[in-house]
Amino acid sequence: MARDALKPLEGVLVVSMEQAVAAPYCASRLADAGARVIKVERAEGDFARAYDSVVHGESAYFVWLNRGKESLTANIKDEADTELLYRIIDEADVFIQNLAPGAAARAGFGSDELRKRNPRLITVDISGYGEEGEYADMKAYDLLVQAESGLCSITGLAEGPGRVGVSACDVS
Repeated sequence: MARDALKPLEGVLVVSMEQAVAAPYCASRLADAGARVIKVERAEGDFARAYDSVVHGESAYFVWLNRGKESLTANIKDEADTELLYRIIDEADVFIQNLAPGAAARAGFGSDELRKRNPRLITVDISGYGEEGEYADMKAYDLLVQAESGLCSITGLAEGPGRVGVSACDVS
């Protein structure tokens, strides 16, 4: 059987309110498995679009993480956009988000709220430090987590530690 014929998630709808690397990577795995993934971006777009311009003028990270997805621009603070997103999520199978801690819930897109609207919805909240504990409200960046975990100490130059080339913490 051809590799393209093996699509176990065909017919699954994923809505991903995502940015940077962690949630886009997660959603890209689902798209690769055949899910229809709708990436929700703010008007100015995912900031990973500007990481570099090496793939025909586009960011290599952005292309790698978002191939096979559809993209929708929405303002989650705008009532009309929020209603549109609710209608889409009400039909979705999976909702993924990695906004700043608490941002999705404050905008009405918290997991508990969405599962009340759509009880069969699987929700995935990705954060750097989890939902509880003293760091729960902190934003996480791959370089920061690499440094905090000691990963930076195994790479770099004689002058000091350095970032691992790929966003290893976000990906894992």
